[in-house]
Amino acid sequence: MPTWMKPGVWGLVIGSILTMIVGFQWGGWTTSGTATRIAREQADSAVTAALVPVCVALSKADQAAPKKLAELRGMSSSYDQQEFVVKAGWANVPGAAEPSREVADGCAAALLKTAAK
Repeated sequence: MPTWMKPGVWGLVIGSILTMIVGFQWGGWTTSGTATRIAREQADSAVTAALVPVCVALSKADQAAPKKLAELRGMSSSYDQQEFVVKAGWANVPGAAEPSREVADGCAAALLKTAAK
């Protein structure tokens, strides 16, 4: 290799590395794995947000809803509230094999919010 090419090759290598560092850190570049993970999280969040009204509607259709809502309001732990909604059957989404914990958590929050009004 001629001696005049050596600085050019090193400049190309260092420039490529710096471009990748800047691109991934501040340029908004992502790997396909990161993009897939972010897309999955956003999809799960959107599905949960869409199913919370179904849970609230199931709670309103329950005959013992006033008593259960009073019991739910008395709970201070979000875990206990989530478990209560699951056990009440309100988080049983039609077509799902088991209740969704995320839907139960969002439903408990929505029920407490509407009960406070």
